[in-house]
Amino acid sequence: MRTATPEIFKSYDIRGIYPSELNEDVARKIGRAFVEFLHPQAVAVGRDMRTSSEPLFAAFAEGVNLQGADVIDLGLTSTDELYFSVGHFGYSAGAMITASHNPKEYNGFKLCREQAIALSAETGVFAIRDLVLADRFTPAQKPGGIQRKDPLPEFVSHCLSFIDRKRLRPLRIVVDAGNGMAGHIVPAVFAHLPFEVIPLYFELDGNFPNHPASPIEPENMADLQAAVRRHRADLGAAFDGDADRVFITDERGALVGGDMVTALVSKMLLRSHPGSTILYNLICSRGVPELIERSGGHAVRTRVGHSIIKSVMREQNAIFGGEHSGHFYFRDHYFADSGLIALLVVLELICEEDKPVSQLLQPLDRRYRSGEINSRVTDIAAKLRELEARYADALEIGHLDGVTISYADWWCNVRPSNTEPLLRLNVEADSAELLAAKRDEILSLIRG
Repeated sequence: MRTATPEIFKSYDIRGIYPSELNEDVARKIGRAFVEFLHPQAVAVGRDMRTSSEPLFAAFAEGVNLQGADVIDLGLTSTDELYFSVGHFGYSAGAMITASHNPKEYNGFKLCREQAIALSAETGVFAIRDLVLADRFTPAQKPGGIQRKDPLPEFVSHCLSFIDRKRLRPLRIVVDAGNGMAGHIVPAVFAHLPFEVIPLYFELDGNFPNHPASPIEPENMADLQAAVRRHRADLGAAFDGDADRVFITDERGALVGGDMVTALVSKMLLRSHPGSTILYNLICSRGVPELIERSGGHAVRTRVGHSIIKSVMREQNAIFGGEHSGHFYFRDHYFADSGLIALLVVLELICEEDKPVSQLLQPLDRRYRSGEINSRVTDIAAKLRELEARYADALEIGHLDGVTISYADWWCNVRPSNTEPLLRLNVEADSAELLAAKRDEILSLIRG
């Protein structure tokens, strides 16, 4: 019997190295604690292709059953398919066994309640942690059982419902599944579409033999970029390990930021849902709210983080929300994220406008961005105060998430990490020269 490590319980999920931090005994306790916390009648459980996912599923399911709840075994799924299953079939709880984009030695749990409402530290993850650490469970008088269900056919229909297939025309796209769950989901969906899909690494393999399934790192996009150019494709798309996030390239293989994908999806959705509210996090380019407002929508800026965005979306009944990190959330997908649905909407826009991705982006992507730059800081609060004093003449200083400093021709956000003594800097400017100057100026202040 191994004691659970408190550090595996994160802000938005449970994640650790298998088996030293997260193992079958810990998974069994997590299953028991999950039922103790939510009291569901049944828990829908999906898992990715990692080598440890199967034994962790068996242990977690045993824990759920011990506390009297049934397990709906969804088999191999993507995370967005798990969220769909919980919402669509009316289950009162769901768990996805995955470590998303992390290396092969990791695994974890993403947990949600009814209607795919994700649990975060404040809404359940830490409460479950405390129950696991206390380890005082009383088995139910009647243990639960396990039922098998394949949600894929309904999930395919659900994804296709977001686009009008009559608008589509033949396109050639390269998809890099990274040996993750997109290799299972993408063929099932694209079998119904007029696109030629050139697959990269569709074989499910939890050892990730080709590259890490983490497309947010540019080096993991290199194979996709080369294949797009080699095959003269219209677009490239790469998914992370559990296939809930997507990153794309244009027809020349150039990387497209998640904020620009947010703009493209917004543009298409506002045609069929005029006047809708759309969320974007405060790291996104100014081009995103400009496009939303120009297209007749209502743009709302939010803090970074999926549980925050999902909560605000529900409050405001927002049709869509996007993050720079490749997370795209849809109201009609139970306010949950789906990289696959975002990709389908972008492909529909390409077909409708009959323009390559680079031309669609040209009027939107006119500024220069630093990307996220991390700095280790001893006194975070003091540094944030120092930044505000230095730029006291700014047009606006916001405190939605850290400090956002805005001028007419540039802006920056500096926000603390949730888990480490780090400050994260993002800068956007109207020229490359101004970007470089302000980036270096702010970094010297942060690191000085």
